[in-house]
Amino acid sequence: QVQLAESGGGLVQPGGSLRLSCVASVSFVSISTMAWYRQAPGKEREWVAVLTSGDITKYVNSVKGRFTISKDNTKNTVYLQMNSLKPEDTAVYYCNVKKIVPGGMGDYWGQGTQVTVSS
Repeated sequence: QVQLAESGGGLVQPGGSLRLSCVASVSFVSISTMAWYRQAPGKEREWVAVLTSGDITKYVNSVKGRFTISKDNTKNTVYLQMNSLKPEDTAVYYCNVKKIVPGGMGDYWGQGTQVTVSS
């Protein structure tokens, strides 16, 4: 079992920045991929950014050049640096990790942190 705890959300003006953090209860050595998703009111949850065990990063087109996913293995923490925030970035942001477990792949989620971009 993997437990994830997100933090760093809040209210920010358009053009501002936030850094989200997600602390995992297990070492990243056993983690296959780490990702951030978001869900805006009335919309489905969407993938935002992913960081693989091989340190490959990918982003949804709408955040490319503005968001950066990174990790600190010593702290079992994955980050999402969000710059040049727009009102359409408003959503609950969720941390997700996939871990190889006996018989398959475990899929784990945090509780979410609210990000609101508004003037």
